[in-house]
Amino acid sequence: MAKTQFQYIYGPVYSWRLGLSLGIDPIARPEKICSMDCVYCQLGKTDQLTQERRIFVAAQEIVDEVNAFEYPQPIDYLTFSGRGEPTLAKNLGEMIRALRSCRQEKIAVITNSTLLPDPQVRADLFLADCVLAKLDACDAHICGAVGAPCADFRFDKMIESMRIFKKEFHGKFALQIMFVKENKGCAADIAALARTIGADEIELNTPLRPCASVALTPEEMNEIKDRFDGLPVTMVYERQRRTAQALDREQTKKRHGQYTDS
Repeated sequence: MAKTQFQYIYGPVYSWRLGLSLGIDPIARPEKICSMDCVYCQLGKTDQLTQERRIFVAAQEIVDEVNAFEYPQPIDYLTFSGRGEPTLAKNLGEMIRALRSCRQEKIAVITNSTLLPDPQVRADLFLADCVLAKLDACDAHICGAVGAPCADFRFDKMIESMRIFKKEFHGKFALQIMFVKENKGCAADIAALARTIGADEIELNTPLRPCASVALTPEEMNEIKDRFDGLPVTMVYERQRRTAQALDREQTKKRHGQYTDS
């Protein structure tokens, strides 16, 4: 019988970007630990705002839980995300290597991009098959309004590091852009910035799960999509929404937001 109680993994959930995804939380703390406090975060306010990397969970504990997981359908991706910014886990690279040695699934990391200026973070992310990097702003002012990063965060350094990462990464590099009222008027400027990064895919999103922000309408998102003309764009309202039965609904809700099977 499949184990249904887990500390570090959650789901699986259907991701409109990744398919059937088993989430991995390398932070796994009761409090939300992140380098940003985004207005739209489905996990609520950040309890501990930090850019300091440290080890939260041993890599072997992650591997043991993933290996204990059983599901009747093949999983498309093992996805590092969860309750906080996954690149804050100092042993993220060790975790990915350990999973590579015993699992066949592809590995993705969803990051808010704030730690990309750190060469070691980029080295860890090079080990993944897919990196989904957040870009919700065109300048430091809008980034502050949407993401509320740490005080010593440098928007220009983050953009420079995204360009460096794209040139050196051999996997799929996607920009994920969440549009809310605070940044919807900046779509053209964000698109212009995205053109300088050269991502393999640009994912236009708006918060459809319950949170403090109101989702933009399909009409508003289509207008925004027009600003990205000529770029490899996919948009949340254009993707089929599919369902998956999570093995532990409460853990999934805790790490994935106000989760429902649908």
